[in-house]
Amino acid sequence: MKILGILASHKEHGLNAQMLQHVLDNVDEGVETETIYLENYDITPRKYPEENPVLDQLADKLMESDVWVFGAPTYWRECPGRLKDFFDCMRPKFVYFKDNGDTIPGPFKDKHYLSLSSCYMSTTENFLTGITDETFKTIDRVMAAAGVIKIGEIVLPNTFGMKEIPEKKVKLCAKYGHKISKKVEKDDSTMKRYIQLFFMIAIMALVTMGIQVPLKAIMPMDNFWISYVSFVIIFFVLLALILHFVTFMKHRRR
Repeated sequence: MKILGILASHKEHGLNAQMLQHVLDNVDEGVETETIYLENYDITPRKYPEENPVLDQLADKLMESDVWVFGAPTYWRECPGRLKDFFDCMRPKFVYFKDNGDTIPGPFKDKHYLSLSSCYMSTTENFLTGITDETFKTIDRVMAAAGVIKIGEIVLPNTFGMKEIPEKKVKLCAKYGHKISKKVEKDDSTMKRYIQLFFMIAIMALVTMGIQVPLKAIMPMDNFWISYVSFVIIFFVLLALILHFVTFMKHRRR
């Protein structure tokens, strides 16, 4: 098994590189690791019919690896341009194109990835406003199109003036280092999602029925259709609130 670190930072030995290295240093015995620093590669789009050996070399490294670990700081609420260039130029490698221009996952389908990012903003501000969300979303969009399965995220806020990674984050990196060392052929989160969905629906139904109880004082809840309509409306509102929360808060922010 092999794990590939992909560093898209301006600094080759900065905080994102440290996080990436802490992950790779803690993989299980026998797992091979390699790190590529994107600044060392002249990444440009392929101009057909000419070949692009740099993209071919990067594609070979991706293919040889089972797990990819992206280390990319957040600048201006987005991922660094170097990572975006990498994604844009590697698009023909990540996906296959249909006749109508739609895409389907390419040769990297069912590989796995882990995302790391940092930002200057405080932990509180990042938690409330999601400064780093767009960086993770950009990585997720590309990986989803390529059919690559997400393992997790590590975020490091409040980095202004920081020289060393806090011990808490070092331990989290080490935890993920062990986690990504276990080879999984398929998306291992399917059962987890079903369990989460079951409990979410069960709790929402319970809350909805609880809300209906005091409504009996102002509505004839003994009527089947009134009870049914009120249940659907309350359930829908709760579902909308939960989905809104998950959409904006699903990424690690602290």
